[in-house]
Amino acid sequence: MRIVDIIDKKKKGYELTREEIDFFISSLVDKTMPDYQASAWLMAVWFQGMTDVETSYLTEAMINSGERIDFGDWTGKIVDKHSTGGVGDKVTITLIPVLAAAGIPIAKLSGKGLGHTGGTIDKLESIPGFSCALSIENLKRQVKDIGVAIGQQTGNLTPADGILYALRDVTATIDAKPLIASSVVSKKIAAGAGNIVLDVKYGSGAFMKTPEDAVELAKIMVNIGKHLNRPITAVVTSMEEPLGRAVGNSVEVIESIEFLKGNIVTGDIAELTYDFATIALMLTGNFVDEQTARDYVKEIILSGKALDKFRELIIAQGGNPAVVDDYGVFKQSKYKLEIPAETSGYVKKIDAYKVAYGCKLLGAGREKKGDPIDYSVGVFLNKKSGEAVQAGDILYTIYANDESKAELCKEYCSDAYEYCTEKPQKEKSIYAVIKPE
Repeated sequence: MRIVDIIDKKKKGYELTREEIDFFISSLVDKTMPDYQASAWLMAVWFQGMTDVETSYLTEAMINSGERIDFGDWTGKIVDKHSTGGVGDKVTITLIPVLAAAGIPIAKLSGKGLGHTGGTIDKLESIPGFSCALSIENLKRQVKDIGVAIGQQTGNLTPADGILYALRDVTATIDAKPLIASSVVSKKIAAGAGNIVLDVKYGSGAFMKTPEDAVELAKIMVNIGKHLNRPITAVVTSMEEPLGRAVGNSVEVIESIEFLKGNIVTGDIAELTYDFATIALMLTGNFVDEQTARDYVKEIILSGKALDKFRELIIAQGGNPAVVDDYGVFKQSKYKLEIPAETSGYVKKIDAYKVAYGCKLLGAGREKKGDPIDYSVGVFLNKKSGEAVQAGDILYTIYANDESKAELCKEYCSDAYEYCTEKPQKEKSIYAVIKPE
């Protein structure tokens, strides 16, 4: 069997066998296949796609490329939530402490930023000292000790996905549905979660641009779970504009802390965190009534239990817990530019991709594999969709370490805003919920 034949077969649109996919993945992991062949295969998949069966084979091969976490009797209790990627998407950071404080064990594997989207690992590691480099044994121990752990892929856990994940970022193949689906589901199953909830994004700031594409991706992942005997619930949500007001790394963690303190009770971040927490509580059998579950989530936040759990998580993973009370502990940017509005009216929409690209120019994202991240830069949206604005009001704030980069960011962010004369109708954040049949 030769890799070049597998590439050629997929290039021509034929279905790969389990044996061919297994050979491809084993060659990737043992490094007998060079990156350029793996990149060629990724591009072939982008153009030709994969069947659900092929995608399930790929997912299983990636899971089997390394170790699997086994929580034993705890498996049925463990919950993992994952997003397909968005702009300002900090729901993982707001949600996980809530669920852990509610007594639901959380074992989460996250990734670094891909393309224009931010990564949960990058955001959390903006906390001084915080490390997501947990060994499998340490991750298991931490979940059993404090009920929550957030790790990144290790060399022993889905190593094939780790390699492909990095290559996708630099070969313009990030948005291939089979590659997204296999990447997400392989990490979730390998991490040992018995209950998997997926946030599948669509819109200008997501890899899927339409709700129809997002529903298709959601169904692929739910079907993979069915093929591998692991129930998956997928929630299709909008990413037409950034989630919350902060886009970057440390600025997003600060906004998350504000939510956990009970200071953010309305808006998309609050809405989605409450929705996902409610879904998880009902999925695990803790509640059968949606409103009762939602009220319990509110109590967990307002009582301070969720914030206490986040502080406990920071300490457990080597971070400085002082950031919870003193945001000055974060690395600070040199410049703060407050950009005024030039017109009056209402904000009609904010293009998530343009804001994300502006942040990437500041240094908050990566241009290529291995690029360093500037944790201190970002954008804060002082005005969001549906809000009234007067000429001269602060529209958004840029945090930068380079004035020329800040000017470039300003061009993209100002262009991202659209206005109207009448207050626009607010759209629901959740488009559809896909469950296994």
